[in-house]
Amino acid sequence: MTNPIIPVFDGHNDLPWEARENRGYSVEGIDQELPQTLHTDIPKLRRGGYLAQYWSAYVHSDYAGGDAVIATLEQIDFVHRMCARYPETFKLATTAADVRAAQAEGRIASLIGIEGGHQIANNLAVLREYARLGVRYMTLTWNNTNEFADAAAGEHKWHGLNDRGREIVREMNRIGMIVDLSHVSADTMRDALDASQFPVMFSHSSCYSVNPHPRNVPEDVQRKLADNGGVQMITAVPGFVSAAVHEWVAAGEHGERPAVSVKDVADHVEAARDVMGVDHIGVGGDYDGTGAMPTGMEDVGRYQNLFDELRSRGWSEEDLNKLGWKNALRVLEANDEAYRQFMAAGE
Repeated sequence: MTNPIIPVFDGHNDLPWEARENRGYSVEGIDQELPQTLHTDIPKLRRGGYLAQYWSAYVHSDYAGGDAVIATLEQIDFVHRMCARYPETFKLATTAADVRAAQAEGRIASLIGIEGGHQIANNLAVLREYARLGVRYMTLTWNNTNEFADAAAGEHKWHGLNDRGREIVREMNRIGMIVDLSHVSADTMRDALDASQFPVMFSHSSCYSVNPHPRNVPEDVQRKLADNGGVQMITAVPGFVSAAVHEWVAAGEHGERPAVSVKDVADHVEAARDVMGVDHIGVGGDYDGTGAMPTGMEDVGRYQNLFDELRSRGWSEEDLNKLGWKNALRVLEANDEAYRQFMAAGE
C-alpha cells in the first residue's frame, strides 16, 4: 500500500537566484526534467507533492543601496514571469485564501519572500513597495549585519535589534509582512520575538541542540517561538543539519564530505517538535540555494522521503500534515488581515 502524499508548503527556494546566475533569468524549460545541478523543476515539484512555495527573492550582500533594490525587483519579476509562463502549474499567491484556491485548482501557490534586510536599503518606502508587489516575508538579515539587525555570521554590532530594527518590525507587522528570523543572530531572534505582535517564521533553519551552528535555533528561542505562535521551517542544508559536516566545512573541506541523509533531517524535525510541540514546525529546504543535499533529499522531488522516515518513527498523518503545510499556512493567515488592510488602504 502506497502512503498518502503529504502536501508541502516550503519556506525557502532560491531558484530565482540560480536562474540569474546560470540561466540568464530565463523561465523557459523548467517544465522539463533539468540536470541534477538544478534542484527545482516542475516535474520534481509535482513528485515532491508541493502545495505552496515561498520563492526567495535573494540578493547577495555585495549589492547595496539602489543596486540591491534593482536586483531584488529582478528577482520578484522572475517569479511573476514564471507564474505567467506556466499558469497551469503556478498560481501567484499572497494570502492563505490564495493558497487554498491554488490547492482546489491543483496548482502550486507561489509566494515571495526577500532574504535580507539590506534589500530595503534602510528605507520603509521600499519595504512597502515590495509588499505591494506581493512579498510576504522579509528575512531581517542575510549573512551580513546591516543598519538595524545583527546577523548570525560576522560582526555583531547591535547586540540584536537596534531602535531602527524595532521600528522596521513594527512596520512589517502593520503591513502584514511576516518577520523571518533565519540568518539572524540569536540575540536578534530574541529581540524580534519580543517586538513582533504577530507570529514570525524561520524560513530555513534547523536546531542548535542537534548541531551547534550559528544558523540554527537555540532551545530558549524555540520556546519563545512557541509562545509567539510562529513556525520553524527545518532546512536540509547539510552544514546546518550535520555537526560532522559543519566541522568539515570549518576545517577547510578536506577529503570527502561526511555522510548526511534524510534521517539526519528527521532528527532536527523531532528535536524541534520535542521542544515546541508539533504545531510550530514546518519545512524549508533551501533548494537551489546550496550545493549537494542530503541523501534521500537530493532535490524538491524527494520530500515524501522525509515524511516516510517520520512515519517509520510513529508520526501520525495529522502531525505530518501539520509539518508539511498546515503550520506554515496558519502563520501566513495570522499575518493576512494586516496585509489585506494595508493593500486596501494603499498607504
